[in-house]
Amino acid sequence: MKKTILCLSLGSILSMAVLPAAVNYGFSEIYGYEAGYNEKTAAGVITENGGETVLTENEDTDEKGNNEDSANEEKNLNAETQENKETGSQSDFESYITGVVAAEMPALYENEALKAQAVAARTYTKRRMEAGNSLDTMIENGGQAYNSVDDMREKWGNNFDEYYNKIKSAVDDTEGEIMIYDGEPILAVFHAISGGKTESAANIWSQDEPYLKSVDSSMDETSDEYIQEETIPVNTVISKLQAAKPSMAVSSGSLEGQMQIIERTEAGYVKEIQIGNAVFTGREVRELLGLRSSDFTVRQEGENMIFTTKGYGHGTGMSQYGANELAKEGMDYHEILEYYYTGISFLKE
Repeated sequence: MKKTILCLSLGSILSMAVLPAAVNYGFSEIYGYEAGYNEKTAAGVITENGGETVLTENEDTDEKGNNEDSANEEKNLNAETQENKETGSQSDFESYITGVVAAEMPALYENEALKAQAVAARTYTKRRMEAGNSLDTMIENGGQAYNSVDDMREKWGNNFDEYYNKIKSAVDDTEGEIMIYDGEPILAVFHAISGGKTESAANIWSQDEPYLKSVDSSMDETSDEYIQEETIPVNTVISKLQAAKPSMAVSSGSLEGQMQIIERTEAGYVKEIQIGNAVFTGREVRELLGLRSSDFTVRQEGENMIFTTKGYGHGTGMSQYGANELAKEGMDYHEILEYYYTGISFLKE
């Protein structure tokens, strides 16, 4: 399936039922803010400001329910939410996590996958709060993808009650639980679909993390979104790459003949690629050209470059699609998280 990148729509790619929000599309510099699902559109939000960044993609919307009954239900829900805050049945913090999970993972995913996402989101939030960020700051600046109750209602329409209660239950069932390593909340990054293996943090960012190692995630290969093609005009490829590296020069003739993948990581992602007289990392090319993944091959057809990508996102940490498949196989959320985050333990606050 070929797509022209200039008119590529996330709405046509993502569906709430089949693809997670957290594609971490641009996962920019995690140890220096550049910012992770937005680098490219409103799809990009899971960013750790003040030191760590992750990008994600927002879900497409479902059918909208716009009638008097749903308007009344919204009033009732808002009142119920306020009452919950006042009585402590769900704190502001846990309400925020509910909004994050609603934005980051399809509500139709398995309960154990949703619980895993809740713990990952809570861990990520705790880490940022320890760095001095507030909930209001994270909502405002895109620290993670977040849906308000109104957003959820618009996205889910007539399915709002079912989906909201399902996600809230996943958050409530894991309330206060985070992942730690050496006594500290981990950098709980995640992505939509891996390239068949997850990527080690050292191959993407400037610093390694002992719990972000490459693991097999071959179940991702069963996703309908696993392999995609994106078509970009040759001139657009050159101009976008030269904007980042003005010294880059290419000769006339085939651009494909001037592109050579120098090295791939053990997980299969492009580590370095030479284009003309310049060398780029795979992550740089993915971000500059808006590719779904840095696990790619490229060919030229006339005046267009065709990039074939595997997976969706930076590939590090938990694969959301993989988590859902593991849940289908009977793993609980602790087992899923321990599978994707090496050597972590859990703390319930």
